[in-house]
Amino acid sequence: MKESRTLNVDIVSDVVCPWCVIGYGRLKKVLSKLSCQIDVNVRWHPFELNPNMASDGENLRQHLAAKYGTTLEGSIKARAMLTELGKDLGFIFNYFDDMKMLNSHECHQLLLWASKTDKQTELAMAMFEEFFTHKGNFSHESLLKLVSNVGLDVEQAKYVLVNQSYSSNVRSIENKWAQRGLSGVPAFIFNDSVIVSGAQEVEVFESVISEVLSKVSI
Repeated sequence: MKESRTLNVDIVSDVVCPWCVIGYGRLKKVLSKLSCQIDVNVRWHPFELNPNMASDGENLRQHLAAKYGTTLEGSIKARAMLTELGKDLGFIFNYFDDMKMLNSHECHQLLLWASKTDKQTELAMAMFEEFFTHKGNFSHESLLKLVSNVGLDVEQAKYVLVNQSYSSNVRSIENKWAQRGLSGVPAFIFNDSVIVSGAQEVEVFESVISEVLSKVSI
């Protein structure tokens, strides 16, 4: 019989962040074990790693070299490591030489719009896969296809994109998290009380969630 406890998980992330994929994959392993015991609510929040990125993007290796000083050798090693970590979690990282870093602002608008439905997580994962697995892009056509694939209203999504309906909301939420001290992603907030930064190991999530749930009345 399921206990009447609720775990709210707020995930601050960017859909072009590989460690957000890894972190969520590890968290999901823990949550799957608890699904028969508690109610879990997952909500995704925007954080743009590159808010000023041009709409046509920038070569990923060149971008990482300019922003972080990543060498070609370092890039090759990082991609190999992430690919292996992804395999362990059932996620395919399909890096390629001409891969671009993309502007994700419109993705976050759609995710905020989708937060009113039960499809937000599914849409977030579809965006991760579009970028990392399918060598895709975030054109309106591509994004609307993802919206359709997860069963959301394409016409409403098109309206959001054309009118930039959630742009100011996304900026406002990003500012809120910045004011709370978040400067990188992923970040996981449990019951609005405990913040875990980074793609921690499964054991870390287990320990934190156990502690948080111990303070929740049944």
